[in-house]
Amino acid sequence: MRLYRAIALLLAVTFAVTGLVFLAAPGQVNVFLDRLGVGAGQALPAADLDSGLFRALAGAYMYLVSLLAWLMFRRPAEPAWPALLAHAKLASAAISFVLFAAHRPYLVYLINGVVDGLLGTLALVLRRQAVRAARQHASRGVPA
Repeated sequence: MRLYRAIALLLAVTFAVTGLVFLAAPGQVNVFLDRLGVGAGQALPAADLDSGLFRALAGAYMYLVSLLAWLMFRRPAEPAWPALLAHAKLASAAISFVLFAAHRPYLVYLINGVVDGLLGTLALVLRRQAVRAARQHASRGVPA
């Protein structure tokens, strides 16, 4: 469970930092995408990133996924936390792909879809490990 906990802690910190960037400097998202030099699609207009609603929703979402990752770190034998994280990340990925196809081909939709899809899949793998750990604890009579 050391690797599980290390990944969970890394995710918690990364999600928290990302949330702070969305709140404090949302325009940096476009700067980051420009530095990637990826030519597919277009970045979101800066006005969309600077809106208060985007900042509130993105900040709240990143808080929630940070909390779930932190709970995974603190309680690695509880499969509920990675399951909820997987739901959040896979829903974000699915919505991003739908928006890329149906709204506009913004680069940020595509990148978010791929990254959150991978993170959601990782959370499902970690959930499997948490289930195994919970079973091992139960078989030894140790509370999870």
